Amino acid sequence: MIELSQRLHALPGYPLAEIPTLKRRLIEAGVDVIDLGAGDNDAPPPEIAVTAMGEALGDPAYSKYGFQQGLPVFRQAASNWLERRFGLGFDPSTETLPLIGSKEGLSHLPFAVVNPGDATIVPEPGYQAYIGGSILAGAEPYIASLRPEHDFLLDLERVPDAVLRRAKLVFVNYPNNPTAAVATPEYLERTVALCRRHDILLAYDNAYCDLTFDGYRAPSIFEIPGARDVALEFFSLSKSFSMTGWRLGFAVGRPELIGALTRVKSYVDTGPFLAVQKAGAAALDQAEALVVPIREELERRRDAAVTALRAAGFALEPPKAAMYLWIALPKGVPSAAFARRALEDTGVVVLPGSGFGPAGEGFFRIALTVGAERLRLAAARLGQTLGATRRGELAPAG
Repeated sequence: MIELSQRLHALPGYPLAEIPTLKRRLIEAGVDVIDLGAGDNDAPPPEIAVTAMGEALGDPAYSKYGFQQGLPVFRQAASNWLERRFGLGFDPSTETLPLIGSKEGLSHLPFAVVNPGDATIVPEPGYQAYIGGSILAGAEPYIASLRPEHDFLLDLERVPDAVLRRAKLVFVNYPNNPTAAVATPEYLERTVALCRRHDILLAYDNAYCDLTFDGYRAPSIFEIPGARDVALEFFSLSKSFSMTGWRLGFAVGRPELIGALTRVKSYVDTGPFLAVQKAGAAALDQAEALVVPIREELERRRDAAVTALRAAGFALEPPKAAMYLWIALPKGVPSAAFARRALEDTGVVVLPGSGFGPAGEGFFRIALTVGAERLRLAAARLGQTLGATRRGELAPAG
């Protein structure tokens, strides 16, 4: 009998794993399902990207291997966007790297910097690519709980010294998934300083940097002095341009760090499809105009959902960024039971906080991936499930 690896068994369950099956069953039964689970915006991709993709598909040169060099025009577009967006200069040839979505780069990064037994510092609740990549690379993840009383910030000063001495990599993600928290410059300065002091690589996941509201501007980690010594930053075209299935992102950082990730990727993939990179370059070249309507629509949805959820009995504040609401449950209510009850009884898909790790217990996440009217309807239905919890119709946690 073939035995599976200990690393495979050590992987936690993925939060989206069972939802498609349950959702399909309900749809087949005629239930009106409102899916607020995956962060997959319903807006179409930019027409300019679709046009560029079509042109590339007609040219056989774009169907060849891209390898890690990828399409020079995409690297240049990424570098130009960084200059316009953050005022930062990165060499397109040596300091940028195309990725098959930022998830791929984040999960492969541990293979470049950790040895078996080294520690990585992983936020919880957090994106599962961080812990998954760490475990598969043989690292020992240290779970840093993100708590509301600390504004859901990963505070390295609270990590034990013994862990910091063994740590080779920390994952930091603001604007945050799933909590929608944002980071202050002062927090980022402390984090960079500690990483420099302990020689810890800082993987800064900035996938939601353009989805910001109420005048808030999300920074790049490289706006912090000293960050270039210790950081790699990851960007995605999935959220800003509604290109989730296209699988395109990029990493930026100093040449030695980009080179290390490039070498790992050389053994596991041959880079994103060149035609997708051409489409991505077209989108990045027009980013400022393309992102505005997506951001404005998400802000309208946020406002509608927050108002409706409050009316339904939930307590929450409107986040300044990202495309999620992170909503507290009554004390003792298990998030998985709440999410399953919401789906089975009302047809609303939400993600339980526990799906993002045990530290996420007591919350659930909704994605602002449907229009305002559907969000209002979903909020009213979720209020019904909340009522069931208050009547004691859900099993208590633990």
